[in-house]
Amino acid sequence: MKFNPIITLFSLILLISCQNEKEDTYDLEGKWRAEIDLSEDILPFGLEIYQSGEKWSAFLINGVEKLEIQDITVQKDSIHIPMGVFDATIHAQIQKGGELVGKYVRNYSVDYVLPFHASKNEAQRFPTNKAAESNFSGKWKTVFQDKDGKTYNAIGIFKQEGNLITGTFLTALGDYRFLEGNVDGNQFYLSAFDGSHLFFFHGQALEDGSIQGRFRSGPRYKETFIAVRDEHFELPDAGSLTFLKEGYETLDFTFPDTDGIPVSLSDDRFQKKVVLVQLFGTWCPNCMDETKYLAPWYEQNKGRGVEIVGLAFESKPDFDYASKRVKNAAEKLGVKYPFLIAGESNKAKAAEALPALSSVVAFPTLIYLDRQGKVRHIHTGFNGPGTGGMYDRWIEEHEELVNELLGEKL
Repeated sequence: MKFNPIITLFSLILLISCQNEKEDTYDLEGKWRAEIDLSEDILPFGLEIYQSGEKWSAFLINGVEKLEIQDITVQKDSIHIPMGVFDATIHAQIQKGGELVGKYVRNYSVDYVLPFHASKNEAQRFPTNKAAESNFSGKWKTVFQDKDGKTYNAIGIFKQEGNLITGTFLTALGDYRFLEGNVDGNQFYLSAFDGSHLFFFHGQALEDGSIQGRFRSGPRYKETFIAVRDEHFELPDAGSLTFLKEGYETLDFTFPDTDGIPVSLSDDRFQKKVVLVQLFGTWCPNCMDETKYLAPWYEQNKGRGVEIVGLAFESKPDFDYASKRVKNAAEKLGVKYPFLIAGESNKAKAAEALPALSSVVAFPTLIYLDRQGKVRHIHTGFNGPGTGGMYDRWIEEHEELVNELLGEKL
């Protein structure tokens, strides 16, 4: 047989091509320790990627919480992870060493681009060098202070097992959701990432038993805090923070739904029913928690004479943008009640859109109207599932109030 240099060269090229193809096959499925660089601080979170057929999905993991992310795109050596209901994305290159390197981008904010990195392992969220020397479990009265010296109260609720710590901070306006972290000596580190919000806390136990710490929300916002143990401390009643102005008994508004059709509380579907008006935004993590509860609750109770209408205040004053974001959130959260596009994500402008209210101090705010259309209760903020017993208490109070309003005669 004669030696054919052309065939031999072709075979060599084919062999190299196959080897390169094998080298470029990446094992993405499994658990990753991911992190976003806030500059000066690193915010870690759990990331679990999996494939079903041709589709890629993931979970963002914070303690017991697993937030599912769909519609992931994998192309050759890159992966693009849209952040669920939030208008944000992770873009990363798949390194041959088995790491993901790229950036996290909040699409609706100017210059909000942060370095992203992930490695495929199950290492501690915050690596520790020492055994835990302090036990932070319990309830803490906490005072936060911003850069201008303004303070506000909160409740810290923590559970610690060895070097592992979980919990949250609850304010009068809502909570910081599921926090997870580690204790290193007499210090703790906690973080949460839900796709849009980046929460980082560092605390240190002092000799008098108190905690001194700092809080970061994203790359720019910073606060400090002091906490002391106090099992009896309570925040102001969430039903007292927002109220109707003198001379008002009800709400009166007309806003377009996500298809541009005007909707008003005077419409037939709301007459002689108990109506809940939800002040909401797709950018708001506590709004997402409240909606996850209200969506199935509405399906179970609408036959009893209950209606819900969501008023969406979005990040951009553009109807098409807002409508797209709200439709996406409603679909992913399984919401069957209507959302209306009410304005921008600004508390002052929200108050202008609803002049009967004393103010709008938090998203979400839930307004209860009786079957005669009168406002009977306004709940500011939301105690999410990360607050444990406080979340259960809110559910009980919500159920009791709705049952009371349904039981009243017209």
